[in-house]
Amino acid sequence: MNHLTIVKVGGKMVEDESSLKTFLKDFSLIAGHKILIHGGGNAATQLAERLGVPNQMIDGRRITDEETLKIVTMVYAGLINKNIVAQLQTFSIDAIGLTGADMNLILAVKRPIHTIDYGYVGDVREVNAPVLKELLHQNYVPVLAPLTHDGAGHLLNTNADTIAGQTAQALAYNFNVRLMYCIDKKGVLMDEKDENSVIPSLTKEEFLQYKEQGFIRGGMIPKLENAFDAIASGVKEIIITRASDMHSGGGTFIC
Repeated sequence: MNHLTIVKVGGKMVEDESSLKTFLKDFSLIAGHKILIHGGGNAATQLAERLGVPNQMIDGRRITDEETLKIVTMVYAGLINKNIVAQLQTFSIDAIGLTGADMNLILAVKRPIHTIDYGYVGDVREVNAPVLKELLHQNYVPVLAPLTHDGAGHLLNTNADTIAGQTAQALAYNFNVRLMYCIDKKGVLMDEKDENSVIPSLTKEEFLQYKEQGFIRGGMIPKLENAFDAIASGVKEIIITRASDMHSGGGTFIC
């Protein structure tokens, strides 16, 4: 079975030109089939501020009204995605930039309203694995922006970590999939103030214990929840690591 590496990257890594160039050079050196999934929330927040559109965040999650959806579409599918694609071409990577709406790649449903109305935020329903498989076999490198669609003409802002996990699961039937979450830290930390407190490997039982004890919290929780769902669905290997350590073997391995 062919090997496939799926890399998710976000934060300053995709918004700082120097950091992005270094990261993409490292990404280009990954052997075999590969997919890149990116975020870009800070850039969207900055553009919204310049345009006078209020940013509403609850527990780190963006409330996406109609105006905010326009902004994240411009930033994610436009500026960031196409800049990444252009930069990859300089490393002889035949990249193709896509959203979930392109080629019907990722269908999602608008998140139902319970206590909070998140607006035009999508929860992934289905990843079109046959289309991605065909692109990979033609030696294209898909670069996915964190936007999906509902099949009824509406774009939906969707968490990039979730897209990465769901894409890995969908392709695990056809490839030996390695999923890498590239973050600003060396891995999952026992003490978020101590860069040397990396947890080298993490089981679901340990994760639940550390979460209850407050060692793992914030945005790391949904990232790890996606990771454990992917492992349970056949993804062979998941690593959470610093982008600069992509080829060093460091980070946290999800078991």
